[in-house]
Amino acid sequence: MPQEIRTVAIVGCGVIGMGWATLFLSKGLKVIVSDPAEGAKDALERYLKQARPFFEAYGDFEQLATNYEFVSDIVPRLSEADFVQENGPEREQFKRGLMKTLDEHTRPGVLIASSSSGLPSSAFIQDCTQDPSRILIGHPFNPPHLIPLVEVVPHPGTSEKTISAAMSFYQSLGKRPILLHQEVPGFVSNRLQAAINNEAYSLISRGIVSAQDLDLAVTQGPGLRWALTGPIATNALGGGGGPDGFVQRLERLGPSIRAWEDDIFKHRFDWSDERLSALKDSVKKGLGATDWRDLIEERDSVLVQLLAAKSRTTTMGTQLPK
Repeated sequence: MPQEIRTVAIVGCGVIGMGWATLFLSKGLKVIVSDPAEGAKDALERYLKQARPFFEAYGDFEQLATNYEFVSDIVPRLSEADFVQENGPEREQFKRGLMKTLDEHTRPGVLIASSSSGLPSSAFIQDCTQDPSRILIGHPFNPPHLIPLVEVVPHPGTSEKTISAAMSFYQSLGKRPILLHQEVPGFVSNRLQAAINNEAYSLISRGIVSAQDLDLAVTQGPGLRWALTGPIATNALGGGGGPDGFVQRLERLGPSIRAWEDDIFKHRFDWSDERLSALKDSVKKGLGATDWRDLIEERDSVLVQLLAAKSRTTTMGTQLPK
């Protein structure tokens, strides 16, 4: 853990903010949390209790999970923060005002990261007059305390020092940060998800497959491989392995894939009322009886086991900090 970061301010404590709080607390950091939503404090307490097994992997639950303060107004406490993780609503004007406040009241040199899911920071730093060079995106995936990925997305004015500090800090938390070299709406992983989701919605709304079987098509097929090698390495393996395998796969399957893509684009989910209605009906039918609490608990348990298994490998383990 970098010596200069001991206290973290979490601004906005919805699902993502609570996950960040869990991660920061598990690493022994002091956390100052603020969220104006009614019931936010109680929700955080419940979330932390539910995450007890996660905390116990790092030490004493009571000691780690209680090292935070929930405050109604974060502004008077920002001077204590060594790092700020902002998790406000994904609305440009709101973030613009919030970021102005954070920039004004945080000590010079303190990094300010936004958990924005797709809105680049260049869209909401216009009113930051103190030091916008210490602001960037640190976009996690839910739940942040379990999923290692965090997308670090600087705006054109973000300093190299800030980028380096963000990458190092997230790595020290056990995260696996990736650096985007330029801003793009939705960043990388959400764009990939959007592409897959659009085709999924299309297939379901056209009656080709049920919502339940669509999920099985991913979780029992390519999703298993992607969790281990990702789409590019999986492509290379499909061609025999190595860069040459990737090239060979493109040459062998390229014409067929292009034909599939033409059909995909032709039937792209268009968000019309008719297609939306068909999609919603299938999802309600297929997922209506799901016990979501059990699903979340099982998901988190399997995620922990999967990450532990990957960390013990010599090749796939290099994708995660030891």
